[in-house]
Amino acid sequence: MSKPPVSPNTGLGPLAGFIFASRWLQLPLYLGLIAAQAVYVVHFLVELLHLVEAAFGNQTALQALITSIGYNNAGTPPALNETIIMLVVLALIDVVMISNLLIMVIVGGYETFVSRMNLESHPDQPEWLSHVNASVLKVKLAMAIIGISSIHLLKTFINAANYDVKVLMWQTIIHVVFLLSALAIAYTDRLLTATYNSRHE
Repeated sequence: MSKPPVSPNTGLGPLAGFIFASRWLQLPLYLGLIAAQAVYVVHFLVELLHLVEAAFGNQTALQALITSIGYNNAGTPPALNETIIMLVVLALIDVVMISNLLIMVIVGGYETFVSRMNLESHPDQPEWLSHVNASVLKVKLAMAIIGISSIHLLKTFINAANYDVKVLMWQTIIHVVFLLSALAIAYTDRLLTATYNSRHE
């Protein structure tokens, strides 16, 4: 006679069940991040629209771009120049990378800490999600933050004439700290994985 299927909550007492169910308190946090990503999408589209309008000679859109990127020159240029275009494009890339970071936190965090999404058979399942856990998610987030920091640093260097030397120095130092932190996280994760594997061989 076959045994009846065991409920996943078998043996879970009322207090343990309540504590385990408290993970759903994180749901509003992830929904809030989705709302924040929607704001980023709107911001991206507005900046892109300004860029296209400025390319056709719209001075109002050009001035909005100059104000947004913090570009300062002797008088407003009559048309887009290479520096302004590059700074705007880098700003758009920055928005995309932050959006990618949000997706990793929303999808990976929900899958890891709240509930399974059962995406194994879905054709659009992200490749990284198939082996995600808290440790992998931590490393990927660190790498994403380094990418975002790199974009910010590049934007600052391109527009270096409008920044104080202390700002340039501190942004560089902070970026290096991010790099060292990511290396430390990756190294620690490697050590923990190697120790775990050696104990279970």
